Amino acid sequence: MPTLNWIGKEAVANHDKEVPFRLLKKVKSHSVGENSQNLIIHGDNLEALKALMPYYQGKIKCIYIDPPYNTGNEGWVYNDKVNSPKIKKWLGKVVGGEAEDLCRHDKWLCMMYPRLKLLRDLLSEDGVIFVSIDDNEQGNLKLLMDDIFGEENFLANFLWNSTKSITNPALISLSHTYNLAYSKKIKLISDNRENFKLPAIVTGFNNSDNDPRGAWKADPFEVGGIRPNQMYPIINPNTKETFYPRKGNCWKNDLDKFKELIKDNRIVFGKSGDGRPQRKRFIWEAEERGLTPNTWWNEIGTTTNGTMELKELFEDKVFNNPKPTSLIKKILQITTDRSSLILDSFSGSGTTAHAVLDLNKEDGGNRTFILVEMEDYAKDITAERVKRAIQKYDYRDGFEYCELDKPLFNEDGKIDEDCSFEQLATYVYFTETNTNIDKKSISKPFVGEYNDTEYYLMFQGKGKNVLTKDFLKKINKSTQKRVIYADKCLIDEKTLEKEKIQFKQIPYEVKVY
Repeated sequence: MPTLNWIGKEAVANHDKEVPFRLLKKVKSHSVGENSQNLIIHGDNLEALKALMPYYQGKIKCIYIDPPYNTGNEGWVYNDKVNSPKIKKWLGKVVGGEAEDLCRHDKWLCMMYPRLKLLRDLLSEDGVIFVSIDDNEQGNLKLLMDDIFGEENFLANFLWNSTKSITNPALISLSHTYNLAYSKKIKLISDNRENFKLPAIVTGFNNSDNDPRGAWKADPFEVGGIRPNQMYPIINPNTKETFYPRKGNCWKNDLDKFKELIKDNRIVFGKSGDGRPQRKRFIWEAEERGLTPNTWWNEIGTTTNGTMELKELFEDKVFNNPKPTSLIKKILQITTDRSSLILDSFSGSGTTAHAVLDLNKEDGGNRTFILVEMEDYAKDITAERVKRAIQKYDYRDGFEYCELDKPLFNEDGKIDEDCSFEQLATYVYFTETNTNIDKKSISKPFVGEYNDTEYYLMFQGKGKNVLTKDFLKKINKSTQKRVIYADKCLIDEKTLEKEKIQFKQIPYEVKVY
């Protein structure tokens, strides 16, 4: 298999392993609602993805990213030349002196490689990742994805007709955007292809004959091909006219099956009863079957629709060429169920979060999202857009806005020797609830409460924390379940059960990913 190589690849090949595990710090003033499992994270997406690993490895059902296209256009809200000060500083640190010799394609590949590796680790075994891109890096991205996800896991390259208007000054007016899709394990997708479907289009169904099975639509009873046992004559019972398959066609079923369909009131002869044979397809059959996705997306709107959606929330133009929610909703309809977790680590204007909330409202789902945005507009555009959408469209869910805090575990997975109680408490609470605790609400040894469970942490330094009956006398009596973290437990199982206490050992290290 051909492999992709570039200056700097060796330096970034295992860089994802070197990134330390950082905590997430909740910013309550920019969050919406309480204890939401939706996250919007402001910070470098490489560090943010690593921060998510202990909690979400192998749990993300759908990843959508819209990374910089590397067009060389520096006039956008974000820099699309992979030449921003943040990226240049990162390249200099990771790649070293060679970074000065990198062409813009080398820089882009260096930036994408470790991020895609972490995204693959976060993806569930039956998960799918979609990456939007244009011609500047589409060829490189395909080889890069083959390298990381495996060529055998390539699903398709979906072409979205993203621009309907013609750019007259251009030599060629570009009308499409690529959306490369890869699975984590293609076999799980192919073995469960009934879950990899779009909702059926159910317009045009009616029940003109009051069939007790419900509304139906008449489909042709012919298919292409010549099968001798499916070439029999069919007599219209109303007009007595005899029909044969048209040239090059045959009937859908053999004669025995046709007789069964007649008996089952499945065959009609046109709207007036004087036409060719047709077969009833009931609306519930269509809904169960769904639609097989195709690779040409022409019906879901354009970036102009994305701009109009933003204008409904902001008076001024705040972002160039945002993706429409219809694009993300189509991806979600293909790949997710109603309780799936969705990740977008190049979140831009926040379209993915908006699409998740809107789809949940449509079908009653409980999908959750995680967004990461490294640019400074994360608060004023990304999070603000989602906040305004929640208010305007009455979405029931909120989100937690977070920033990256200092590392708790180093690249070897060992806890920082200077770890504070608040740091460890924050980690413990998120591990248990997938929500971030407001540090101001922590009252040592009490960490927090979630879903009728109280969480406590005994931490006076590494290895010094023993749970005894004396400790129980110092905390509030409660009828709720209590989870207590310590190094050792000297309380017998009977007492723990009576007091509704679950003992857990303090995690001093995490798995190295």
